[in-house]
Amino acid sequence: MIVSIRGILRKSSVLNAHVETAGLCYEVGIPVTTAEKLPKLNEEVFLHTYVVYKEDSQSMYGFASSSERDFFKLLVEKVSGVGAKTAINILSRMSVQTLQNAINSGDVSLLSKCPGIGAKTAQRLIIELRGVLSKDELMSPIGGSNSEESSSSNEFADAVAALVALGYKLQDADKAVRKASEKLTEPASTEQLVKLALKSA
Repeated sequence: MIVSIRGILRKSSVLNAHVETAGLCYEVGIPVTTAEKLPKLNEEVFLHTYVVYKEDSQSMYGFASSSERDFFKLLVEKVSGVGAKTAINILSRMSVQTLQNAINSGDVSLLSKCPGIGAKTAQRLIIELRGVLSKDELMSPIGGSNSEESSSSNEFADAVAALVALGYKLQDADKAVRKASEKLTEPASTEQLVKLALKSA
């Protein structure tokens, strides 16, 4: 299994990147959250990868963090009816923190706000992943400090939900809270995250 790729970024779009390494150029599917963190063209890029093999094809997907890659793997391997494209769409709309919290808290409403996820799919995510994502084994958040979490998963997701309640689209709310969280060096309350997100938006 190819678990990472390092090379020169030759081409990129919202859901796609071309990475050249060792004389070969690989087409890599990526979520929006990873596209936001890509370097400029012709600069070095590193992505955590997961390869989906089929009888007549194989596709590589890349992520800015191992937590995104591992969550993508859970979606395509553990949730019935969720393929690679749907998983990429889910991770393009919600960060790992928001997804983890929504699944562990059984928040069908929040999960259903993601385009392409109806109530039935949201319920499957909760039923099939809740046992895997125990609150004591949450994956590391994207961004923030490497030594400690800049905010807890609960506070992060609550801040996203608060912005959605204020009229933000889910994807925009998640992005605003992620940017706010990355600026912090120590734990913050939901209120602090919301205020910082509103200033950054």
